[in-house]
Amino acid sequence: MTGRRIRVRGQVQGVGFRPFVWALARRFGVSGEVSNDAEGVLVLAAGGDLDGFEAALSAESPVLARVDAVEGVPAEVVAEGFRIVASGGPGAETRVTPDAASCSDCVAEIFGSGRRAGYAFTNCTNCGPRYTILTGLPYDRAQTTMAGFVLCDACRRDYEDPADRRFHAQPVACPACGPRLWFEQDGGEVAGDSVALAAEVLARGEVLAVKGLGGFHLACDATDAEAVAALRARKRRPAKPFALMAPLVQVVRHAEVSEAERVLLQDPAAPIVLLETAGEALPEGLAPGQGRLGWMLPYTPLHHLLCAALGRPLVMTSGNVSGEPQVIGNTEARDKLAAIADGFLMHDRDIARRLDDSVERVTPQGPMVLRRARGRVPGTLPLPEDFPDRQVVAYGGQMKAAICLVKNGQALLGHHLGELDEALTWEAFLQADRDYAALFDHRPELVACDLHEGFRSTQHARSKGLPVTEVQHHHAHLAACLGEALWPRDGGPVAGIVLDGLGLGPDGTIWGGEVLLGDYASFERRAWLTPAPLIGGDRAQAEPWRNALVRLDAAGLGALADGLFPDAPRDMARQAARAGVNAPMSSSAGRLFDAVAAMLGLCPMRQSYEGEAAMRLEALAVAEPGHPGYDFGVVQGAKGLQLDPAEMVAALAADLAAGLSPGRIAWRFHAGLARAFAGVARGLVEQGEARAVALTGGCFQNALLLDLTVAALGDVPVLLHRRTPANDGGLALGQALVALAQMESR
Repeated sequence: MTGRRIRVRGQVQGVGFRPFVWALARRFGVSGEVSNDAEGVLVLAAGGDLDGFEAALSAESPVLARVDAVEGVPAEVVAEGFRIVASGGPGAETRVTPDAASCSDCVAEIFGSGRRAGYAFTNCTNCGPRYTILTGLPYDRAQTTMAGFVLCDACRRDYEDPADRRFHAQPVACPACGPRLWFEQDGGEVAGDSVALAAEVLARGEVLAVKGLGGFHLACDATDAEAVAALRARKRRPAKPFALMAPLVQVVRHAEVSEAERVLLQDPAAPIVLLETAGEALPEGLAPGQGRLGWMLPYTPLHHLLCAALGRPLVMTSGNVSGEPQVIGNTEARDKLAAIADGFLMHDRDIARRLDDSVERVTPQGPMVLRRARGRVPGTLPLPEDFPDRQVVAYGGQMKAAICLVKNGQALLGHHLGELDEALTWEAFLQADRDYAALFDHRPELVACDLHEGFRSTQHARSKGLPVTEVQHHHAHLAACLGEALWPRDGGPVAGIVLDGLGLGPDGTIWGGEVLLGDYASFERRAWLTPAPLIGGDRAQAEPWRNALVRLDAAGLGALADGLFPDAPRDMARQAARAGVNAPMSSSAGRLFDAVAAMLGLCPMRQSYEGEAAMRLEALAVAEPGHPGYDFGVVQGAKGLQLDPAEMVAALAADLAAGLSPGRIAWRFHAGLARAFAGVARGLVEQGEARAVALTGGCFQNALLLDLTVAALGDVPVLLHRRTPANDGGLALGQALVALAQMESR
């Protein structure tokens, strides 16, 4: 018969797409077949309502699918009935689906009375583990860590029935044939109901290690202040916020949840979502100095069962020794977490790769990704259409490391890895490099990296034996924001406000507070914060008083610094600054946040985690909104504008002396910084030099700063990060795009 050959591209394997097509064919009276292959899903169809059938392929696709294209061409089709045929050979033109939270059908099943009642590994084509159990392509059971679990007769019937929601669900299992759950304490397995035993540990105020999808978590009763304090002490994590887990009915008792936040919480990715505290109070020790808590819903059957057994919100933080990556193996967990956990909830399904929980929030400007990980990777992002179809790999930076692969007009921005100075994180980085290349059949012809020769990611890029494009740190931030917004390669220059901690500039100084004018291929630095020395180099990132000292001294307020920081080694620090010994000059906006926080008494001597001072400063400001911003000085130099904080620091000091509340001062700083940078960027648009403004860099994960900057920009077009991190987690995407653009311009 004359029919159609229909190619479906996108995230269409491992999501129940073939049985979906089979059901559609029966509904529209279509004959033919459907198969998976290296390019996606291939449908041969004839008879019936072909137009309706083809339209429904994208309009009604399964919940976990992402259809990028449906391409139908006339073809001769010989068929009787409609059948699902086996997958083609290995290949990686299609996507691998991210792990997905338990669907409502599976949750109902574990709390029901059937053969999967209470079974912690229940899943179907609409939910369950994917990427964390994958060992190779094509995605089928033999290429996952479920390979050793042989299907029982009942599960095989589910697996082979196209009308069943478990048709070709690779992790399908039941108590008769699937993974086993057990509870361990004092080095041995304890007989009994493992979930009930684990809940008893939590109810006693003790700490539980729980094996999840992408690694172990450490859990305790989030309503028990003593349990929270004990977990902090054992993990040596004095102040960094803990993530929480609870069903939505419990979350709304303790947090303000908008409709957009509710939708995000219930997304199949099940990220941690930052929510404003409200209602019934929880211990301050969960997130000292913060007005928001990070909440996630139970996303596996095991989590649902555990939450139901305890009946109270849980702390659910990464199971690791402080500074190391999350533990993923049972033996590793017993070794490394024994000094922290009072009990272990274990199972025998291996974790193929370590994935932290994703962290996101909803701001007045839309969604924001702070950490891109479980549930989001290995999802891909489309490139602007006018980019060349070339294969490039980019290796990001030193902090919040992530890898990006570009192929077939798509960018695969990999998962959050962490700080590459840590030995186990470096091993994970190397594994991710091998892993992504093998899983996606990636053969790069070019490598991209940061300018900084001391970054391990840069050194790794140079070791690959391929041409290397070194990309300035803040240019990469700008390009990442442009790329996510699908800004055309020939779309014209954009004014990028780039605010972050630090990045090496081509002039050899440390940048971090700039307005750049540029596109993917090139940029100019038009304005920047007046530089100040980073006394002690890296120590300036950990000890905010150092940044406050240099900014107060520059404003002629050294006596105030002496009064604010009497126990700090100020004379030695000033001598180092004057001599330029281990005190590189920097325009870092992140260090300016630290300076202001220290002036207000927020962890002045030392931060216990990266960004603590700035996060506390934002929380203070949000509590007292609406005050006028401080002015920054503007100095016209030969190479561009300098935005001088000295005027702001003097006004802040006057407000301190007058007894103005820290919250008002914090707001005035945020508003003034936003206005100063927005004024420069807006001017570039109004003068016709730029066509839009892009906001990027880690400081724009501060939702208040983002909102104030957008307001100060007025009606000019603004580009924002929504699906990729504004921080260094998105750096590799920008590097890859710059490399592609420069490849074409050479």
